[in-house]
Amino acid sequence: MILLRAFPNSGPNSGPGPRPVLSSIALHSVAVHSVADPVAPDRSASRIVDAPGALAVWHMASLDAPTVAIVWTLGFARAAGVHLPTWAPVIVGLVTWAVYIGDRLLDARSALAAMQPSRLRHRHRFHWRHRRLLCLLAVLSALAGLAIIVAFVPAAARARGAALGLATVAYFSGVHTRRNSGSWLDWLPMPDRFLERLPFKRLGNELLVASMFTCGCMLPVWPRAALLATQLWPLALVAVFFMLLAWLNYHAICRWEANARAGHITTAGLMLALVGVVVAGVIAAGHPSAAMLIGLGAGSAVLLAMLDQNRNWLTPLALRASADLVLLLPLIAVGLRQ
Repeated sequence: MILLRAFPNSGPNSGPGPRPVLSSIALHSVAVHSVADPVAPDRSASRIVDAPGALAVWHMASLDAPTVAIVWTLGFARAAGVHLPTWAPVIVGLVTWAVYIGDRLLDARSALAAMQPSRLRHRHRFHWRHRRLLCLLAVLSALAGLAIIVAFVPAAARARGAALGLATVAYFSGVHTRRNSGSWLDWLPMPDRFLERLPFKRLGNELLVASMFTCGCMLPVWPRAALLATQLWPLALVAVFFMLLAWLNYHAICRWEANARAGHITTAGLMLALVGVVVAGVIAAGHPSAAMLIGLGAGSAVLLAMLDQNRNWLTPLALRASADLVLLLPLIAVGLRQ
């Protein structure tokens, strides 16, 4: 989840004051050896399910978010009856991967510089341990995406992409500036600062992240769908439903990793699934592709609810990776022919 997910992974900052300076050796040592995930299952170790190696690497290397983004982009295209050129989902995947690597490296750096290793998760420690390689891959990914954009994307589409890109940069700049008091970016107007003034600032922040992720997946699809002689409201309905699914994924992860009470996640997941099934049933006759995608999204919501119910039987790594894995259920629709 998806967008993101680019997604805040840390607790509160330590506040203003002198920032401790750590040597690279100390940073590496703290990051790799001395931090335990705060979410500890309460069952006996012999009965806890851990993530398989492939799933763990898929998550820790930030390959989960671009995979979800590509699958959702292709799913949206199928729901709209749009044929995407091969380079369109490739751009979505490359840019998403670069953004997520950067976000997780900045999260790790911020936590270690503030002497708050408890904010680190498996993915942060993995990124910091392999930061040179991952930085290089992020830069190459971003440059490859830029090259494809310059070579293939029309000027009008570039403008839309640039607007979304600037909004994303502004958001993440605000997140990491807030975690690093005294940053030279403090003067910039950041969306998260506005959200902090709202009564439900946590909900607003989560919905903003979910919206940006969904818009990024929809960006190659909507302009092409608008050129067809078909109604756009089914595609808009699909986008709204998947935005809510992305929010549920992000919200659940935040609550699980904060070791907070999260019983409402099961209820929210089942309610979203019920809404999805009803909507899919209503529009199935006239818009079967959109109905199928919403139905599969409802299945993902049910699986998130099941993960919440069984979270004490999973290691933190298995729980976090599985939360993104269940968002790949729309791959079934992508695999079916038009």
